[in-house]
Amino acid sequence: QVQLVESGGGLVQAGDSLRLSCAASGHIFSIYLVGWFRQAPGKEREFVAGINRGGSSTYYADSVKGRFTISRDNLKNTVYLRLNSLKPEDTAVYYCAADRTGSVPASSRNSYEFWGQGTQVIVSS
Repeated sequence: QVQLVESGGGLVQAGDSLRLSCAASGHIFSIYLVGWFRQAPGKEREFVAGINRGGSSTYYADSVKGRFTISRDNLKNTVYLRLNSLKPEDTAVYYCAADRTGSVPASSRNSYEFWGQGTQVIVSS
């Protein structure tokens, strides 16, 4: 099975940018489709962005479309999430998730078998 480790979170101001990374180990990463989710305090974990196994297809939640970009480098076993024009409402713990057998688009939590531990993003106004 694959292990996922997120990094790149931090405290930024509104309008700033961040790049989150999700590093995978333990298995051939290119066979997994990957998604990013986030969970704000007191709220349900929600889908943010997803990418297919080869990286040719991406999809986003409406709330981040045009601001966030997901990409992957299978040679480096890493998926990235670029966060631009950050807003205070983007404050959350961001998680990456992976699945071997699903198909895109996969925006449900139940579509993913493996999860990382999360990285905190705080956007101040």
